[in-house]
Amino acid sequence: MKIPILNINGEKIKEIETELFEEPVREDIIFKVVEAEKMNNRAEHPYSTKLYAGMNRSASGNVRHKRHSWKSDRGRGLARIPKKAFWRRGTQFSWEGAIVPFARGGRRAHPPSGLYKIKKINKKELEKALLSALSYISNFEELKKKYTSLENKEINIKLPLVVNSTIFQLNTKEFFESLKKILGELYKIAIQEKTVRAGIGKMRGRKYKKNAGLLFVVGNNEDKKIKGIEIIKVKKLMVNDLAENGARLTLFSEKAVKDLEGLFEKNKNNEEKNDN
Repeated sequence: MKIPILNINGEKIKEIETELFEEPVREDIIFKVVEAEKMNNRAEHPYSTKLYAGMNRSASGNVRHKRHSWKSDRGRGLARIPKKAFWRRGTQFSWEGAIVPFARGGRRAHPPSGLYKIKKINKKELEKALLSALSYISNFEELKKKYTSLENKEINIKLPLVVNSTIFQLNTKEFFESLKKILGELYKIAIQEKTVRAGIGKMRGRKYKKNAGLLFVVGNNEDKKIKGIEIIKVKKLMVNDLAENGARLTLFSEKAVKDLEGLFEKNKNNEEKNDN
């Protein structure tokens, strides 16, 4: 497969031959690996409540549910829930609900456990998923399914998009001007936009949300810091970066394509050595 290499003005300067984007798309393997990578990310960063949070109260069993008995809640107009006593005057008590999820300071109803097992992925299956994901994001029809704003538009652009190394010499302003020329109408979905979330989530620690934006895959020896797009090196590239919730708009550097080819060639050589 011949892929055009674009300059900073979006013009083709040469072509390179590669087999990276020729793999048949296997959505089942892609989504399986994406789900596994998500689970492994959770396992590495566990999130859960503290053990016995909301339950460290001397409330359970202190209230009897029987008439005409000591510490009974019958006939007093009290809710029949665990309570803790603040003070006592003879047979009178000042109580407050505790422990149950709907009581102030009580435990959570269904807290996250934080116990996630690392899900192993076969090396061959992971390689197949990554190659398949590269073909997946190179299909413009799959790109339209993720970005609904492109559904009724006819855009003449050939995927995948590969740029030469001169783009790394540009400053931020020049870089975005170059992106406009390279992406054309796709530039609108390429820049991450931070917006205020609708609904009550604004009061629950997730006031803002942002779109995925462009993924710029660079070589292992290349580096660029640009606010508004996500930049990732080949050695850190995951299937989750390319194909989470559909095909993502992706731009490759020429060196990144070479590093990807070298990565798969290295894996093939290791397999041949093991077979021998």
